[in-house]
Amino acid sequence: MKKKAKTKKKKVSRQLAARKSEEAMVEGILEGSPEGVGVAVIRLECGCRKMAAISKEGEPASKVIMYRDSAQSICEECKKDDGDFSRVKEEFIHWVKPEPDEETKRKISQKVLGTHVTH
Repeated sequence: MKKKAKTKKKKVSRQLAARKSEEAMVEGILEGSPEGVGVAVIRLECGCRKMAAISKEGEPASKVIMYRDSAQSICEECKKDDGDFSRVKEEFIHWVKPEPDEETKRKISQKVLGTHVTH
């Protein structure tokens, strides 16, 4: 039972560290992109992430940055396919405060992340 608790604690600890690392990357990207109203964050199945600041027009406001937590480099698969969209696990926009109005956010999100149709 103790081993299970330790394993769960380690997993939670790793997740917290990953979240803090991601937040630090978002802040760094925004610091270098004063015209950015948010940062598009794309999490891939492999654990790598792609991020870029976006302008109020939904255009790139920074270079796309790829990274992987606690790693020297991104994974081999991402090196080959540049983080292909078919391997996207989660995507969202981290908005800068004050956030744009809901309609603007919707338009920017559609332009940056696309639309998803479920069947």
